[in-house]
Amino acid sequence: MKSKRFTEEQIIGILKEGEAGKKTEEICREHGIGKWVYYDWRKKYAGMTVSDAKKLKALEEENHRLKRIVADLTLQNVALKDVLGKNW
Repeated sequence: MKSKRFTEEQIIGILKEGEAGKKTEEICREHGIGKWVYYDWRKKYAGMTVSDAKKLKALEEENHRLKRIVADLTLQNVALKDVLGKNW
């Protein structure tokens, strides 16, 4: 998995600079990010606080875990159907 350069807290801090009236070009230059990265972050984290971002991350991790469980159970279900479907 690709490691992130900025934490959610840092991203929210960077976005707050933009909300305070600082120009996007200046923010991007200071932090070494591209405009498209800033706009992607803004789309995802706009109006969030740090606690909201932590909750979002926890929910995303739980969602990933649950999807993996469903995939495993589906695979087991298909395997059992294959075994039971054969004529012995």
